[in-house]
Amino acid sequence: MATRALLLLCSFFILCRVQAAKVDTLDTYSPSMKKTIKTVVITPDTYTTGSEFPVVYLLHGYGGSYSDWVKKAPALLRAVDANGAIVVCPDGNGSWYYDSPVDASFRYETYVVSELVPWVDNHYKTIKNRQGRAITGLSMGGHGALYLAFRHQDVFGAAGSMSGGVDIRPFPNNWDIAKRLGTYAQFPERWEQNTVINLLHLLTPGALSLIVDCGSEDFFFRVNNNLHDKLLERNIAHDYISRPGGHNWVYWNTAVTYQLLFIRQFFDKFKHE
Repeated sequence: MATRALLLLCSFFILCRVQAAKVDTLDTYSPSMKKTIKTVVITPDTYTTGSEFPVVYLLHGYGGSYSDWVKKAPALLRAVDANGAIVVCPDGNGSWYYDSPVDASFRYETYVVSELVPWVDNHYKTIKNRQGRAITGLSMGGHGALYLAFRHQDVFGAAGSMSGGVDIRPFPNNWDIAKRLGTYAQFPERWEQNTVINLLHLLTPGALSLIVDCGSEDFFFRVNNNLHDKLLERNIAHDYISRPGGHNWVYWNTAVTYQLLFIRQFFDKFKHE
Protein backbone atom coordinates (compact mmCIF):
# COMPACT_ATOMS: atom_id res chain seq x y z
CA MET A 1 0.00 0.00 0.00
CA ALA A 2 2.81 2.41 0.87
CA THR A 3 4.51 1.76 -2.48
CA ARG A 4 1.23 2.34 -4.33
CA ALA A 5 0.60 5.56 -2.41
CA LEU A 6 4.12 6.76 -3.23
CA LEU A 7 3.58 6.02 -6.94
CA LEU A 8 0.29 7.91 -6.91
CA LEU A 9 1.94 10.85 -5.18
CA CYS A 10 4.78 10.91 -7.72
CA SER A 11 2.26 10.72 -10.57
CA PHE A 12 0.36 13.64 -9.05
CA PHE A 13 3.49 15.81 -8.90
CA ILE A 14 4.46 14.88 -12.46
CA LEU A 15 0.98 15.78 -13.66
CA CYS A 16 1.13 19.08 -11.80
CA ARG A 17 4.50 19.79 -13.34
CA VAL A 18 3.19 19.18 -16.86
CA GLN A 19 0.26 21.54 -16.27
CA ALA A 20 2.19 24.12 -14.24
CA ALA A 21 1.91 26.93 -16.78
CA LYS A 22 -0.61 29.52 -15.58
CA VAL A 23 -3.32 30.76 -17.95
CA ASP A 24 -4.96 34.16 -17.41
CA THR A 25 -7.75 35.59 -19.56
CA LEU A 26 -7.60 39.36 -19.34
CA ASP A 27 -9.27 42.48 -20.68
CA THR A 28 -6.97 44.89 -22.48
CA TYR A 29 -8.05 48.27 -23.76
CA SER A 30 -7.30 49.65 -27.20
CA PRO A 31 -7.31 53.48 -27.22
CA SER A 32 -7.08 53.53 -31.02
CA MET A 33 -10.24 51.42 -31.41
CA LYS A 34 -11.89 52.55 -28.15
CA LYS A 35 -12.81 49.04 -27.11
CA THR A 36 -11.81 46.23 -24.77
CA ILE A 37 -10.09 43.20 -26.27
CA LYS A 38 -9.75 39.79 -24.63
CA THR A 39 -6.23 38.39 -24.35
CA VAL A 40 -4.84 35.17 -22.93
CA VAL A 41 -1.49 35.42 -21.14
CA ILE A 42 0.34 32.18 -20.28
CA THR A 43 3.20 32.33 -17.79
CA PRO A 44 5.67 29.44 -17.33
CA ASP A 45 6.05 27.48 -14.13
CA THR A 46 9.23 29.42 -13.27
CA TYR A 47 7.52 32.82 -13.46
CA THR A 48 7.16 33.41 -9.71
CA THR A 49 10.86 32.79 -9.05
CA GLY A 50 12.35 34.44 -12.16
CA SER A 51 13.19 38.09 -12.76
CA GLU A 52 12.60 38.78 -16.47
CA PHE A 53 11.07 36.62 -19.19
CA PRO A 54 11.00 36.75 -22.98
CA VAL A 55 7.58 37.07 -24.60
CA VAL A 56 6.06 35.30 -27.60
CA TYR A 57 2.95 36.82 -29.18
CA LEU A 58 0.91 33.94 -30.60
CA LEU A 59 -1.83 34.88 -33.09
CA HIS A 60 -4.91 32.86 -34.01
CA GLY A 61 -6.47 32.27 -37.42
CA TYR A 62 -9.53 33.61 -39.21
CA GLY A 63 -12.76 32.57 -37.49
CA GLY A 64 -10.89 31.86 -34.27
CA SER A 65 -10.36 33.79 -31.06
CA TYR A 66 -7.95 34.53 -28.23
CA SER A 67 -8.80 31.21 -26.54
CA ASP A 68 -8.08 28.93 -29.51
CA TRP A 69 -4.49 28.08 -28.70
CA VAL A 70 -5.22 27.10 -25.10
CA LYS A 71 -8.33 25.10 -25.95
CA LYS A 72 -7.14 23.35 -29.10
CA ALA A 73 -3.36 22.86 -28.77
CA PRO A 74 -2.63 20.77 -25.66
CA ALA A 75 1.09 20.80 -26.48
CA LEU A 76 1.24 24.56 -25.91
CA LEU A 77 1.26 24.60 -22.09
CA ARG A 78 4.02 21.99 -21.96
CA ALA A 79 6.02 23.99 -24.49
CA VAL A 80 5.59 27.18 -22.45
CA ASP A 81 7.11 25.48 -19.41
CA ALA A 82 9.84 23.78 -21.43
CA ASN A 83 10.95 27.04 -23.06
CA GLY A 84 10.42 29.43 -20.17
CA ALA A 85 8.70 32.19 -22.10
CA ILE A 86 5.51 34.17 -21.54
CA VAL A 87 3.00 33.56 -24.35
CA VAL A 88 0.38 36.18 -25.22
CA CYS A 89 -2.65 35.30 -27.37
CA PRO A 90 -4.68 38.39 -28.31
CA ASP A 91 -8.03 38.40 -30.06
CA GLY A 92 -7.64 39.32 -33.73
CA ASN A 93 -11.36 39.47 -34.64
CA GLY A 94 -10.92 38.54 -38.32
CA SER A 95 -8.78 41.62 -38.81
CA TRP A 96 -5.83 40.04 -40.61
CA TYR A 97 -3.94 42.22 -38.10
CA TYR A 98 -4.17 45.26 -40.37
CA ASP A 99 -4.93 48.86 -39.65
CA SER A 100 -7.78 48.82 -42.12
CA PRO A 101 -7.99 51.72 -44.60
CA VAL A 102 -11.67 50.80 -45.02
CA ASP A 103 -12.91 50.50 -41.44
CA ALA A 104 -11.45 52.68 -38.67
CA SER A 105 -12.75 50.26 -36.04
CA PHE A 106 -10.15 47.73 -37.21
CA ARG A 107 -6.71 48.98 -36.13
CA TYR A 108 -5.11 45.73 -35.07
CA GLU A 109 -1.59 46.55 -36.22
CA THR A 110 -1.63 49.54 -33.88
CA TYR A 111 -3.26 47.47 -31.15
CA VAL A 112 -0.73 44.62 -31.15
CA VAL A 113 2.43 46.66 -31.68
CA SER A 114 1.75 49.97 -29.93
CA GLU A 115 -0.85 49.10 -27.30
CA LEU A 116 -0.65 45.43 -26.33
CA VAL A 117 3.15 45.13 -26.22
CA PRO A 118 3.53 48.10 -23.80
CA TRP A 119 0.61 46.80 -21.72
CA VAL A 120 2.23 43.39 -21.33
CA ASP A 121 5.58 44.99 -20.50
CA ASN A 122 3.90 47.12 -17.82
CA HIS A 123 1.99 44.25 -16.21
CA TYR A 124 4.45 41.34 -16.42
CA LYS A 125 8.12 40.67 -15.73
CA THR A 126 9.34 40.89 -19.31
CA ILE A 127 12.52 41.52 -21.26
CA LYS A 128 11.55 44.87 -22.73
CA ASN A 129 13.37 44.84 -26.05
CA ARG A 130 13.39 43.01 -29.39
CA GLN A 131 15.97 40.52 -28.12
CA GLY A 132 13.33 39.15 -25.76
CA ARG A 133 10.29 39.49 -28.00
CA ALA A 134 8.94 37.30 -30.82
CA ILE A 135 5.70 36.81 -32.74
CA THR A 136 4.16 33.86 -34.57
CA GLY A 137 0.74 32.51 -35.48
CA LEU A 138 -1.35 30.22 -37.65
CA SER A 139 -3.12 30.93 -40.96
CA MET A 140 -4.38 34.54 -40.74
CA GLY A 141 -2.13 34.79 -37.69
CA GLY A 142 0.85 33.49 -39.66
CA HIS A 143 0.33 36.32 -42.12
CA GLY A 144 -0.16 38.71 -39.20
CA ALA A 145 2.99 37.63 -37.39
CA LEU A 146 5.27 38.07 -40.40
CA TYR A 147 3.48 41.25 -41.51
CA LEU A 148 3.91 42.89 -38.11
CA ALA A 149 7.47 41.65 -37.61
CA PHE A 150 8.63 42.80 -41.05
CA ARG A 151 7.12 46.25 -40.48
CA HIS A 152 8.26 46.57 -36.86
CA GLN A 153 11.71 45.06 -36.60
CA ASP A 154 12.47 47.44 -33.72
CA VAL A 155 9.78 45.62 -31.67
CA PHE A 156 10.25 41.94 -32.63
CA GLY A 157 13.54 40.09 -33.03
CA ALA A 158 12.10 36.75 -34.18
CA ALA A 159 9.01 35.76 -36.14
CA GLY A 160 7.29 32.64 -37.35
CA SER A 161 4.35 31.41 -39.36
CA MET A 162 2.35 28.18 -39.32
CA SER A 163 0.23 27.51 -42.41
CA GLY A 164 0.27 31.26 -42.97
CA GLY A 165 -1.64 33.22 -45.60
CA VAL A 166 1.65 34.77 -46.66
CA ASP A 167 0.34 35.89 -50.05
CA ILE A 168 -3.25 37.12 -49.95
CA ARG A 169 -3.54 37.96 -53.67
CA PRO A 170 -4.63 34.48 -54.86
CA PHE A 171 -7.59 34.67 -52.45
CA PRO A 172 -9.46 37.90 -53.31
CA ASN A 173 -12.87 36.60 -52.21
CA ASN A 174 -11.92 34.74 -49.05
CA TRP A 175 -11.94 35.32 -45.29
CA ASP A 176 -13.09 38.97 -45.28
CA ILE A 177 -9.77 40.28 -46.57
CA ALA A 178 -11.69 42.58 -48.93
CA LYS A 179 -13.54 44.04 -45.93
CA ARG A 180 -10.19 45.06 -44.45
CA LEU A 181 -8.46 46.38 -47.60
CA GLY A 182 -11.24 46.99 -50.09
CA THR A 183 -11.68 44.67 -53.06
CA TYR A 184 -8.70 43.58 -55.11
CA ALA A 185 -10.48 44.79 -58.26
CA GLN A 186 -10.88 48.34 -56.91
CA PHE A 187 -7.72 48.66 -54.79
CA PRO A 188 -5.05 46.34 -56.20
CA GLU A 189 -2.27 48.57 -54.83
CA ARG A 190 -3.46 47.92 -51.26
CA TRP A 191 -3.27 44.19 -51.79
CA GLU A 192 0.15 44.43 -53.41
CA GLN A 193 1.51 46.62 -50.62
CA ASN A 194 0.04 44.61 -47.75
CA THR A 195 0.87 41.02 -48.63
CA VAL A 196 3.78 39.45 -46.78
CA ILE A 197 5.56 38.11 -49.84
CA ASN A 198 5.91 41.67 -51.19
CA LEU A 199 7.47 43.01 -47.97
CA LEU A 200 10.81 41.22 -48.21
CA HIS A 201 12.48 44.45 -49.31
CA LEU A 202 12.12 45.56 -45.68
CA LEU A 203 14.51 42.82 -44.56
CA THR A 204 18.28 42.65 -44.60
CA PRO A 205 20.15 39.40 -43.96
CA GLY A 206 20.10 38.68 -40.23
CA ALA A 207 17.50 41.36 -39.46
CA LEU A 208 14.99 38.85 -38.10
CA SER A 209 15.22 35.27 -36.94
CA LEU A 210 12.59 33.55 -39.11
CA ILE A 211 10.78 30.20 -39.19
CA VAL A 212 8.08 29.23 -41.71
CA ASP A 213 6.10 25.97 -41.50
CA CYS A 214 3.33 24.68 -43.79
CA GLY A 215 1.91 21.23 -44.47
CA SER A 216 2.27 19.79 -47.95
CA GLU A 217 -1.51 19.21 -48.21
CA ASP A 218 -2.39 22.73 -47.04
CA PHE A 219 -4.17 25.12 -49.44
CA PHE A 220 -1.54 27.71 -48.43
CA PHE A 221 1.35 25.39 -49.32
CA ARG A 222 2.08 26.97 -52.69
CA VAL A 223 2.29 30.53 -51.35
CA ASN A 224 4.50 29.38 -48.48
CA ASN A 225 6.81 27.57 -50.86
CA ASN A 226 6.98 30.72 -52.99
CA LEU A 227 7.89 32.75 -49.90
CA HIS A 228 10.66 30.28 -49.09
CA ASP A 229 12.06 30.62 -52.62
CA LYS A 230 12.00 34.41 -52.47
CA LEU A 231 13.73 34.43 -49.09
CA LEU A 232 16.44 32.23 -50.59
CA GLU A 233 16.78 34.58 -53.57
CA ARG A 234 17.35 37.49 -51.21
CA ASN A 235 19.79 35.54 -49.04
CA ILE A 236 17.51 35.90 -46.00
CA ALA A 237 18.33 33.12 -43.54
CA HIS A 238 15.29 31.22 -42.28
CA ASP A 239 14.11 27.79 -41.21
CA TYR A 240 11.56 26.29 -43.58
CA ILE A 241 9.55 23.24 -42.55
CA SER A 242 7.17 21.31 -44.75
CA ARG A 243 5.82 17.94 -43.71
CA PRO A 244 2.72 15.91 -44.56
CA GLY A 245 -0.36 17.59 -43.16
CA GLY A 246 -3.25 19.93 -43.79
CA HIS A 247 -4.77 23.13 -42.44
CA ASN A 248 -5.85 21.79 -39.05
CA TRP A 249 -5.14 21.61 -35.33
CA VAL A 250 -3.43 18.23 -35.60
CA TYR A 251 -0.73 19.99 -37.63
CA TRP A 252 -0.57 23.13 -35.48
CA ASN A 253 -0.39 21.25 -32.19
CA THR A 254 2.96 19.90 -33.36
CA ALA A 255 4.02 23.03 -35.22
CA VAL A 256 3.75 25.27 -32.17
CA THR A 257 6.30 23.12 -30.33
CA TYR A 258 8.78 23.61 -33.19
CA GLN A 259 8.09 27.33 -33.27
CA LEU A 260 8.68 27.87 -29.56
CA LEU A 261 11.87 25.80 -29.62
CA PHE A 262 13.21 27.83 -32.56
CA ILE A 263 12.28 31.08 -30.83
CA ARG A 264 13.88 29.92 -27.57
CA GLN A 265 17.15 29.41 -29.44
CA PHE A 266 16.90 33.03 -30.59
CA PHE A 267 16.29 34.21 -27.01
CA ASP A 268 19.14 32.10 -25.67
CA LYS A 269 21.67 33.91 -27.87
CA PHE A 270 21.28 37.00 -25.70
CA LYS A 271 21.20 35.43 -22.24
CA HIS A 272 24.79 36.15 -21.35
CA GLU A 273 25.19 39.52 -23.04
